[in-house]
Amino acid sequence: MIFSAQQMFTEAGGQTVNTTEDSTNVIDLGAAGTPYGAAAALSNDPGPGNPVSILVQVTSAITGTLVVKVLNSAAENLSSETVVAQYTFPATAAAGSQCAIQVLPHQLDQRYLGLEFSGATAGVVEAGITMGNQSNGI
Repeated sequence: MIFSAQQMFTEAGGQTVNTTEDSTNVIDLGAAGTPYGAAAALSNDPGPGNPVSILVQVTSAITGTLVVKVLNSAAENLSSETVVAQYTFPATAAAGSQCAIQVLPHQLDQRYLGLEFSGATAGVVEAGITMGNQSNGI
């Protein structure tokens, strides 16, 4: 998988997950504009399209059961979030464990996209949007 620095939810080297916390980075999907002469802005609905692939990989073994939620929010701090997908890593997931989460564009009707990590008491993960994910072994 190839990650783009502009589409990473975690910082380089991963993010320590030992409490309930949001991803270090949030992706701004852009504000809906107002067409010329219109009274109100358009909705932030991108419509149907190809699934967005999000890859979460364990870079240092996890202690406890890690729950990863994909959040869509109107606020950059993800305070008014909607959970659009989630995955649970089994307890004691080893380094190298991965999950591929597919999110459909029509689910992303708010401006910001981020992740929430909860349940684990130790471990490091790396997460971001990819063009596609390896399908064997996941």
